[in-house]
Amino acid sequence: MAIRTIEVRERVMARNDKFAATVRRRLRAAGVSSLNLISSPGAGKTTLLERTLQAIGAELPMAIITGDVQTRNDAERLARHTDRLVHAVVTGGGCHLDARQVLAALAAINLAETGLLIIENVGILVCPAGWDLGEEAKVVLLSVTEGEDKPQKYPAAFRAAQFVVLTKIDLLPHVPFDPDRARALALEANPDLQFLQLSALTGEGMDGWLELLRSLSPRLVHT
Repeated sequence: MAIRTIEVRERVMARNDKFAATVRRRLRAAGVSSLNLISSPGAGKTTLLERTLQAIGAELPMAIITGDVQTRNDAERLARHTDRLVHAVVTGGGCHLDARQVLAALAAINLAETGLLIIENVGILVCPAGWDLGEEAKVVLLSVTEGEDKPQKYPAAFRAAQFVVLTKIDLLPHVPFDPDRARALALEANPDLQFLQLSALTGEGMDGWLELLRSLSPRLVHT
């Protein structure tokens, strides 16, 4: 009996990579930096972006693409803090965004008036790690309400990232979370990671995050 194997995943990934290359070319040609935020559900991606828009939305022209499985809730929350269009991608059950979806969103973004594109991926640490969206860097958010062993459990996410943001640090006195162990385990997965820690709720550590975003884009509005 003859057996024919169809490598579906490899074909899908190869197609995605072509879209990602197009996204990357368009962003670079326009001088737009880009970040892809990934995390477990509830790590604080949307709250961080709300505070970011409030703090420097008038200074740094940002475009935002949000990914969610079923709702536009995150996009609606963010749209309250900016007069720019927030792009909501509802995956209908898909556990990650893909580069084709990002490329479609770019069609409605005025890149000439954009300094930074932030992609808020679907809340899960597994699927988004392996998909190139054409971004400049991946950012992993890890909240102190999760186990500090997340880098051991999901090493692919940390290997793919350039930055780790430890979130909800205002809760450190109340939870059994060891930041030093979390950092050490993350560095085992990826020795080149850069770390930030903050609380979007209290504002502690936000200055470092905002300075990072400013450093990524030369297109600042001086007010």
